[in-house]
Amino acid sequence: MRYRRLGFLLPALAMLTSIPGGWSGPALAQEQRFHRIATGSTAGTYFPIAALIANAISNPAGGRACEEGGRCGVPGLIAAAVTSQGAVENLSLLRRGMVESAFVQADVALAAYRGRGRFKDTEPFGKLRLITNLYPESIHVVVRADTGIRGIAGLRGKRVSLGLPESGTLIEAQLVLEAHGLSETAVQPEYWSPSRSADQLAEGNIDAFFFVAGAPAGAIAGLATRIAIDLLPIEPAVALRLTEQHPYLSLTTIPDGTYANLPARVVLSVGAHWVTSADLDAEFVYLLTRALWHPANRALLDRGHPNGRLIRLESALDGAVIPLHEGAERFYREVGRLK
Repeated sequence: MRYRRLGFLLPALAMLTSIPGGWSGPALAQEQRFHRIATGSTAGTYFPIAALIANAISNPAGGRACEEGGRCGVPGLIAAAVTSQGAVENLSLLRRGMVESAFVQADVALAAYRGRGRFKDTEPFGKLRLITNLYPESIHVVVRADTGIRGIAGLRGKRVSLGLPESGTLIEAQLVLEAHGLSETAVQPEYWSPSRSADQLAEGNIDAFFFVAGAPAGAIAGLATRIAIDLLPIEPAVALRLTEQHPYLSLTTIPDGTYANLPARVVLSVGAHWVTSADLDAEFVYLLTRALWHPANRALLDRGHPNGRLIRLESALDGAVIPLHEGAERFYREVGRLK
């Protein structure tokens, strides 16, 4: 991994604001503690959402108590969002202890946990644990509106960016292509970041690109202000088969106007999960989970990003495909989400 690609956002230092609340967590020793969350490209959704969550769970030592109008995060904690190539690399970073938690797609988490698919040549990540489900990630297949391509099958022989090599986007792209009878080599594949893919599409150097992200995704939103774009539909029969075969997949509507001049589109989606290792201290994960769902942090999530509004306690366990971390399980039992 190239360390120069790691970017840190220290919300506790750079963007913390006072949020009133009526809770003060137990003092987890007022020593400063750092927590890195592996995300993805800054042009996607993982990074800004992780920045919001890092802000919510941080509570640097020496600050005011929650009930006194201070932070309602974990006492002594500074959390940071860390950029990466995406879900596959995130799990590698987590396994190697280079981050403390990560965002991944549900199916990528399941494959790593079982040592299957993309991870068949590695030891199963048996210590992988869920903190919470976050929001649905849409599988975007972006083309120019004037391209003449109207469906996935029309990508045969075309120049298509399938995502970075260590991204979850590549895994979903392979799945969607295969479901439509196309192999990865049936297209002219490129393996680029979302922002580079958007630039190359705008310049006419590729015909389409895949990007898995919560809508609106920054790279696509920016592209839609430069050129007229469209999102390719998934054939209904294919969508039905995929959702039946893979319970973590579902159909989601991207509302009208999410992207400039683009009407509503029905696309496949997969849950974004916040995961960690079973080795992370249970009491600490309990406090992380409780801080995330503290009522004072609701406004922060709602205001910070459109997908932040979708992060809800009532859907925290939706689509869970790996075991809960012991600390998170304790919290969900306390609030009645688990019997």
